[in-house]
Amino acid sequence: MDLKKQDTYLHDWKTHEDCAERMLPIIGRMYRENNVVPTVYGRTLVHCSVIDILKAHRFARLIIDTELSVTDTLPLLEAMSRLDLAPARVDLGKLIVKCQSLNGAMDVDSFVKQELARINTGRAALLAEPQDIVLYGFGRIGRLLARILVEKAGSGEKLRIRAAVVRKGGADDLLKRASLLRRDSVHGPFNGIITVDEQENAIIANGNMIRIIYADAPENVDYTQYGIHDAILIDNTGKWRDREGLGKHLKAKGIAKVVLTAPGKGDIPNIVAGINDELISEQEQIFSAASCTTNAIVPVLKAVNDRFGIVSGHVETCHSYTNDQNLIDNYHKASRRGRSAPLNMVITETGAAKAVAKVIPELNGKLTGNAIRVPTPNVSLAILNLELAHPVDVAGLNAYLRNMSLDSPLQNQIDYTNSPEVVSSDFVGSRHAGVVDSLATITQGHRCVLYVWYDNEFGYSCQVVRMVQQMAGLELPTLPS
Repeated sequence: MDLKKQDTYLHDWKTHEDCAERMLPIIGRMYRENNVVPTVYGRTLVHCSVIDILKAHRFARLIIDTELSVTDTLPLLEAMSRLDLAPARVDLGKLIVKCQSLNGAMDVDSFVKQELARINTGRAALLAEPQDIVLYGFGRIGRLLARILVEKAGSGEKLRIRAAVVRKGGADDLLKRASLLRRDSVHGPFNGIITVDEQENAIIANGNMIRIIYADAPENVDYTQYGIHDAILIDNTGKWRDREGLGKHLKAKGIAKVVLTAPGKGDIPNIVAGINDELISEQEQIFSAASCTTNAIVPVLKAVNDRFGIVSGHVETCHSYTNDQNLIDNYHKASRRGRSAPLNMVITETGAAKAVAKVIPELNGKLTGNAIRVPTPNVSLAILNLELAHPVDVAGLNAYLRNMSLDSPLQNQIDYTNSPEVVSSDFVGSRHAGVVDSLATITQGHRCVLYVWYDNEFGYSCQVVRMVQQMAGLELPTLPS
């Protein structure tokens, strides 16, 4: 037994642990005071533990074939803290790789100052006033949106969650809703502290007051009496999907725009964040964030179509069961969905293939789709079987998608894994719209089959928040470029 090696491993671990501990206060201060978000290849370090920071650095080995060390990124972070930075996302992973490529030609402070010169302009307010957000509904998506919005509160100058509108369930409604936000069987405990203010009928989440407003009809709520003005309302009930129904929200005082967390009907713009953001305009008041599956597959389809051209294809989704299905066999108006969700695979329809055409018009009529609901509570898998205009091989296709996940306008939407051991539960909490499983990629001449994992709850909610940030004018620059 090599005792010297044993001591070396432990010494290295303690050194890395110490570096990560020293990073925590710097990250927290820059986020609270300057709205600067340090990341490692897209993985945010804000609100992370020491172990989370170390894991984020180790994750990089799946991307750049080598492990990043906090002993390298800590000096960069310290150099950043000596600058007066404007709000931005700064990727320490990309920064250190670029710095190391110079082979010591520049000292760390000079390098960081040069690379971040664009944002070394002093602290700046992101908006003249924080953007009020109202959640209409407080179910699976509503509570995850609340978690993300609270997490992203920063200095309080960005999106500000103000209220959640629900139907009162009983005398202990407030306490039960606070408990559901605090504990989640899939996503784990809330990362912070939750209390209730019974006098204000509000949940206090990490200092953010979320009023619980009881209402049976959207148009009957006067939000201005709670100090809410020009709010973006996110309807996650799915009760109304057309312009007439969703327009009821705009009749309420204090609401300026509406976002539906489901596919919209008629002429409502269906937005997939990062793909067709240009449809977000000041003139339009009602938007749809499309579906979780549409958000998962559209970025990958766009990337493939832009490079190789899609002639035709079929999209099959293995989708976790949802609240629309029955726990045990019982009547359901839809075919097959009445059968027990935790016990069966259930073939059902999906509108995702048709919805793709609303976001990428050039794919209109080229795709078919179907879905199988499977007995898992979260994380789904889309299988894209495509005929391409140009021949491809596995190595070339994977290399292209890997690069798209690292350094492209779609890097927040497309993630990439090359692990031979990953399964669905490994993607719980993924913030990307979809994750390409590169080891499952199949090619044959002009045909390819791609497997894309997606957290149909949390990943989708992150996409909704990205869309709302665009609507509010909160697009942070990402550096290094």
